[in-house]
Amino acid sequence: MSKIQNPLFESTSSEKPKLLSISFVDDPQGSLGAQLTNCDKDEPPEMFTPGFATIGRLLEGETVARKCGVRVGDCIVAVNGQGFRRFAPDFKDDELENLSKETFVENDHQVIQLSPGEAYSSLLRKIKAIKGDKEGPPLVLNLERYGWDAKVNSWPRFLEARGGSVPLAMKMLQEHEQWRKQNFPIDLTRDGIQDVLRLKAVSEIDPHTDDRMPPTVYVNFAKLQSVENISADDVCRAFIIFTELMLARSKDPKTPRTCQFIDLSGVTITSGLRADLLKKIYNVFEPNYPETLTKMVMYPVSTMLGTTARTLLNFVNEKTQKKFVITNSLARVCDELGWDQREVENCGGVTEFMHKHEKAGSSLILE
Repeated sequence: MSKIQNPLFESTSSEKPKLLSISFVDDPQGSLGAQLTNCDKDEPPEMFTPGFATIGRLLEGETVARKCGVRVGDCIVAVNGQGFRRFAPDFKDDELENLSKETFVENDHQVIQLSPGEAYSSLLRKIKAIKGDKEGPPLVLNLERYGWDAKVNSWPRFLEARGGSVPLAMKMLQEHEQWRKQNFPIDLTRDGIQDVLRLKAVSEIDPHTDDRMPPTVYVNFAKLQSVENISADDVCRAFIIFTELMLARSKDPKTPRTCQFIDLSGVTITSGLRADLLKKIYNVFEPNYPETLTKMVMYPVSTMLGTTARTLLNFVNEKTQKKFVITNSLARVCDELGWDQREVENCGGVTEFMHKHEKAGSSLILE
């Protein structure tokens, strides 16, 4: 019997938002407990943001925002039923998941067309006026929550990847959307994908030793080379699955991040680095997951193997190459990825450390 209900892996993000409300009915004069981000500056990164303010940071303590389940990135679209939108919604409310059914207030989805900065100021004045009216109804804010790959959150990353050029970023985004339609869902019943998962040739490491570092996609190159029937496409699909799972857990959907660790234990120059596989992964990752890589570490790499690796990786763009760490030093690996070197050594090495901190992989394996 399968360990998972659905043998098809869907993308972990979509364009459909979830609905959320912040109600001050239990504490009319309470503090929101969140720092807002002004999205009304008439700047290109705001193009796909439906409102003029998002949650930029949650303050510590038992605040109204935390009690209502608010997260960083949530976008305010209405105040006490009055819409504060940049553009009309693509979906009806009854088509969306409502996370706050008991406190949800219907709103008019009003689109605001004012000069840059005025809509944000108007929103703040409205909030202040309602909180200042002790005889009136309590403040209720309607928000929309978008996934990490929804245009609201991904557009600034595509824009950055193309140097701020709107036409180039738009072309890149459209090509990504087409790629997503063609490649999802991923069929987990494919023998090649299951072989990769069972071998733990591609997995995830998340030891939680450093909260500043994102989780890591782990690739065991020696295991990939040991099985002839595993195609580069299936390795790439496994890589995509883990990347999607990890990015979906990011605390801020606008800045989701991962690291990549290429374990070259047992790999020599004569056995080959399979540059075709690295190029395949790069050609999928770079145009479809832009600005999500914190760093990619290759280890252990001798001086000679390192020279070969750098030559073989000349297809990587200069910006991404700066995120590469090719090293023969375990101390540097741990420093770059935020791992505890003593724990890695006590485990018996990187591979054993990976097995200890592996996440998600076993749930994807079909029996």
